[in-house]
Amino acid sequence: MRIPDIRAAWPAVAVAALFFALGPRLSSASNPTDDSGVLSAPGGLSRAEVHRRTLALTSLGRALFSDPSLSASGKLACASCHSPDHALGPPNALPVQLGGADMRQPGVRAVPSLRYVQIVPQFSEHFYDSEDDSDESVDNGPTGGLTWDGRADRGAAQARFPLLSPYEMANESPDAVVDHALKAGYGERLRAIYGDGILGNRKALFDGILEAFEVYEQDYKTFYPYTSKYDAYLAGKATLSPAEAHGLELFNDPDKGNCAECHISQRGNDGTPPQFTDYGMIALGVPRNPDIPANRNSAYFDLGLCGPLRTDLRDHKDYCGLFRTPSLRNVALRQTFFHNGAFHSLRKVVEFYARRDTNPAEWYPRKPDGTVDKFNDLPAEYQANINTDPPLDRHLGDKPALDDKEIDDIIAFLQTLTDGYQTEQGTALQQ
Repeated sequence: MRIPDIRAAWPAVAVAALFFALGPRLSSASNPTDDSGVLSAPGGLSRAEVHRRTLALTSLGRALFSDPSLSASGKLACASCHSPDHALGPPNALPVQLGGADMRQPGVRAVPSLRYVQIVPQFSEHFYDSEDDSDESVDNGPTGGLTWDGRADRGAAQARFPLLSPYEMANESPDAVVDHALKAGYGERLRAIYGDGILGNRKALFDGILEAFEVYEQDYKTFYPYTSKYDAYLAGKATLSPAEAHGLELFNDPDKGNCAECHISQRGNDGTPPQFTDYGMIALGVPRNPDIPANRNSAYFDLGLCGPLRTDLRDHKDYCGLFRTPSLRNVALRQTFFHNGAFHSLRKVVEFYARRDTNPAEWYPRKPDGTVDKFNDLPAEYQANINTDPPLDRHLGDKPALDDKEIDDIIAFLQTLTDGYQTEQGTALQQ
């Protein structure tokens, strides 16, 4: 799958997002406001006015993102879990973060990074490769969406989840979010963007807050800078070390790591940088994490695409256990991995891929009868959904696809995907 790079087009991208996102909500009449007082759609504005609105929404979204006063506790901001110092991923090794009105309620999934999600395709059960690829007739199956289970397609829709989740920011309703925003002094900024009448329209205020998050998340300097050593290497501004180069070779080799099957490492045919994900849904059979409080209930299973958080695909048994493939950009900054935070080091992750099937006792607990309880976080009826492409095609006692030195080299390569690289001339990579 090849998806066009839009980094260089910001703020044009954010302007486009504003047209498509706000247009349906706001009046397109020649009057500057509709009956609710909301400012007219971008289609009724000049290009310069839309540009100014985009910059204002970006600034507002940046402020909201870091403001804990939007939460019921007054202590949890978006940036608390999506830390700017950790590539907008979790700042610690907890498998799930704590939130809620009392800041004691555990979540049920590991926090994903918000970097490099600017061009995730909308969720589709039947995704076909773009024209950049050799075969557009292949159905890649469930793909896309902005969450682990793909249930939100836009940044505005995704922002609703943490704002209203009882174990995150824990607002009881959209009205509560609006109350917090007005109390924090954002009313004047919202009025300046949308017009005087918005202050009397609670739904429009909530929608405006959501759109501010969405437009802010199109700020390329923050959300998709492409400033890693690997980007510098692709641009001819850096040289990979022997270990990094060998790691890249192993990463791409279908008989070794085969990582690039899902985490695409090559430029698109049009020269766009790799996203290191195909955005597809996959079941990997990750071991159950006993450190997630929800898992203390032996009847509880997080089935990803078929529930429990996503409810529209519950009848699709062939989707159970599938979660979206994340980008590997900045993966070396993470301290918790996979949807359930089962592992806490990058080395363990690569070892799991290499030895999941050859050494299952290394990863899974034993049953009372002494046998290994393989794939213990997915009911037996769904285990046929688990991926068995190389290197996950081996059997008990087989030689693992990767040895320790090869794992070292793959990790060395993955570390080149961290943003903020200083070039060999001592200057920061700029895109």
